[in-house]
Order: sequence, then structure tokens, then C-alpha cells
Amino acid sequence: MSVIAESAVGHDELAVLKLLALEGGLEGDVKISCSHLADRLDASNQTASRRLQRLESADLLERDTVSDGQWVAVTDKGERALHAEYEDYRRIFETDSTIELEGTVTSGMGEGKHYISLSGYQRQFEERLGYEPFPGTLNVDLREDSVRRRSAMASLEPVPIDGWETDERTYGPAVCYAATIETADGEVYEGAHTIAPERTHHDDDQLEVIAPDKLREELDLEDGDHLTVSVGDRE
Repeated sequence: MSVIAESAVGHDELAVLKLLALEGGLEGDVKISCSHLADRLDASNQTASRRLQRLESADLLERDTVSDGQWVAVTDKGERALHAEYEDYRRIFETDSTIELEGTVTSGMGEGKHYISLSGYQRQFEERLGYEPFPGTLNVDLREDSVRRRSAMASLEPVPIDGWETDERTYGPAVCYAATIETADGEVYEGAHTIAPERTHHDDDQLEVIAPDKLREELDLEDGDHLTVSVGDRE
């Protein structure tokens, strides 16, 4: 998706996406005409058509035009956008904003240990998280519904970790969110954080968690064990 297409999507387009979801667009293709949509929006046919085009260009909507209208369906990306809007309203009307993500423990590539141990990050972890993380991350393979729900984390207040550089290379920024882990046996670990590069659209199905302790030993975890990670605003 181009930057131009993404920037063209605003509140007006998201309102159209919400209407289409209410019409059944999350469950599959629904048939709609620009005149019907224009009536719902109290706008012209041209305006309704333009908003649909912008949603399609941004990969939030799929369209198939036929002689008497068009078949539309909200994409997975569109559903994630609606989830993010939903979480914003939850923050307005609910005092406790927590996002629960479920998945299973999996082995990582070992890169987390290297990056977390770097001094440029370590100093910030101690200052902003209040602890020196164990050198390594707990990797969680998220369930499909949690992959979609993960986008709602954008509505939470993160702990920013700044990028930094040495003479040899530049290290990018990251974001952390306060997290609590609960095992399938009901054991709870508080005071952890999720961590991810600040700008990434890849590997949404993988969640990395850091903590002062080695979480695999602290919670007696093995690959395949089920976890619930509750993510909230910064503490």
C-alpha cells in the first residue's frame, strides 16, 4: 500500500468502514450501491464512491463492481483498523483499558539476547522500565484472533525506547508496553513488558516479552505452553 493511499484514509473513510461492517461486511461480501451509501452518509454519490475507492486503495476494503452496484468486504486490515477505533472508545468510557492476547510459547532466533544486552538499550530499560531485563525475550506465537486484536495496542500509552548509534551502525527505536503474564495453570507474573521495533508491519503473530527474570524458569514454561498476556498503559 502506498503512503499516499494510507494518508487519504481519515475519519470519514473509517465511518464508511464502520457502516459496511454493520451491514455485514465483516462476515463476507455484502452488496451495496453508492446511492444507498450516500443516503446513509448524507453525502453525494461521488463522495460515497470516492471514500470507497480510498478504503480499497488502503487495503481496508475489497470491492467487486457489478452492473447494479458492488460487492464489498472488510479486509483483515480493515477489521484491525476498526478494532483500534474500538479500543480508543474503550479508553474514553472505561477506566481500565487492558488488551488480552493469547498464544503459545515458542523458541526465538536468539536475537533478543544480543539486542537487549546492548548498553544503549540497557541504560534506557533501567531508567524507563525500572529494571535491567534478563538478556533474552520470551517469544509468544499469538492465536489468530489475538493477532487481529494486537493492533489495538496502538491506543495504549507506550514506554518509548530511543534509537542510538555507534561508529559502526545505527540501532532503531522500540516501544514497550506494561504486561502481565498468566499461565494455563493460573500462575501470574506482573512487571513484564512487551517490546517491538517502533515501526514494523511484520511478524504480527509473534510477541516478545522482557522481564527482570528468566520467564521460562520463573513460570516453568516449555514450547507449546499456553499463555495470556495482558497489556495495558505504562505504569
